[in-house]
Amino acid sequence: MKKRFSNKWISSKQKRKQRKYRYNAPRHIQYHLSNANLSKELRKKYGKRSISIRKNDVVVIMRGKFKKKSGKVISVDLKRGVAFIENIHANKKDGSKVNVPIHISNLQIKELDLTDKKRIKLEDKNIKNINKEMQGGEKK
Repeated sequence: MKKRFSNKWISSKQKRKQRKYRYNAPRHIQYHLSNANLSKELRKKYGKRSISIRKNDVVVIMRGKFKKKSGKVISVDLKRGVAFIENIHANKKDGSKVNVPIHISNLQIKELDLTDKKRIKLEDKNIKNINKEMQGGEKK
């Protein structure tokens, strides 16, 4: 695999190549790789298992030192694949507090921020498709 991003690369068993693919990917592909798990209620509602995380989503931390704590997403760093969450801090030696980066795969979305109209349309579209599938399944 070359240094730059390649569209022809499909997959590899080697973790270093997988990391390199993610790191060298352009931003629009990194956005699609930044999916977080949805809660059970949201899974039923939208018919999806995961969705890209955004600022102002309410999430629960599933792994690590801050496990089971929840908060609103302050910002998302696509390049590093991490999110910063409100009230999740680490204390520095000088006494100041610093936001802790948490990997997106360790988060679960509890509430979606639906202030963006495009995101609402996407969710409505998914709900309509689910309803059609359910109605088609009942007729058979």
